[in-house]
Amino acid sequence: MPYEFATVENSNLRVGFFPIRSLKFLLNVLLIAGSLLAWTPMAHAQLSDSEEANGKISGTVLSQGDNRPMTQVAISLKSHSAGIFRSVLTDYDGHFEVGGLAPGTYEISVEESGYQPVRTKAQLDGPSLKMVLYLMSSTALQTRTKNYSVSVRDLQISGKAHDEYNKGLLSLAKKDLVASLNHFTKAVKAFPQYYEAFYHMGVVQTSLGKMGDAVQAFQRAIDLSGGRYAWAEFGLGYALYLDNKAVEAEPIIRRGLEVDGNSPDGHAILGMVLLRLNRPDEAEKSAREALLRKPDFAEAYLVLSDAYASRREYREQLQGLDTYLKLEPNGASSERVRQAREVALKILSASAPN
Repeated sequence: MPYEFATVENSNLRVGFFPIRSLKFLLNVLLIAGSLLAWTPMAHAQLSDSEEANGKISGTVLSQGDNRPMTQVAISLKSHSAGIFRSVLTDYDGHFEVGGLAPGTYEISVEESGYQPVRTKAQLDGPSLKMVLYLMSSTALQTRTKNYSVSVRDLQISGKAHDEYNKGLLSLAKKDLVASLNHFTKAVKAFPQYYEAFYHMGVVQTSLGKMGDAVQAFQRAIDLSGGRYAWAEFGLGYALYLDNKAVEAEPIIRRGLEVDGNSPDGHAILGMVLLRLNRPDEAEKSAREALLRKPDFAEAYLVLSDAYASRREYREQLQGLDTYLKLEPNGASSERVRQAREVALKILSASAPN
């Protein structure tokens, strides 16, 4: 999306952004032609300069019961004694890896919407440690009838459709948009009710700037899922936002949050839409809702900063920008955030009493 860095309108400095992480939300839309912002998993460490800090903990996160790899799941690893905190996301095969670790005991936690949280400890004594973590669905104890209906749908997805879908994800991870779109198209031809594939088609088409096609794909995913797939709602809302249809986007994103109210991305997206609707107080509330669910959500601080800027609260805006830069010191957009910060400083300096 357009990143409105360091623009001054009626003395209001605003840093526009949109978090793309899905996918999880729009996970793979990556700075296409410099117009879209994406972020990748980052590890934030407070590690001493020790020669022993060369260990590695890696592993795989699987869905309990069917051993399905869990993609883009947040893994947190910390050691109070070593002063280390790291946070990464699993890749498309459910793998994660954290390096630069000193020997010791590490607390590992996994949290994913729709699944029961996992808390465990790992002892790193040698150069590396591998582990497997299982996530249990929070709806695992639902009625047999409901579980049966879900399993029937899973069984209906043909091997060809599933294979093409996975190939599409892999191509998307490699930023090969044309190939990924081709695979997702084949997946829905093999299984026309494959709403996850339609959703990802919308993601690719959004990154290619084909907003009309993206809207149709997201809407198709919503219809096929019966409105139970929150990411499709977020995707459609974001596409409408990009098309300057924030009024239409707001209720759609709110419907997504009714399905998944714990999505930090959904709250951040809503905040961005509310900013465009010139409702900064509500946008600030949405940004804080996102941060409640993910305290190190760097992009949510940009929404917060925009809300402050729209009210000409530049000192508070600077705090938000500084927090973003602490969390993303070397991100794809960090330099532009620094530029916006300099403009805000100049505005404060000019308004200061002599």
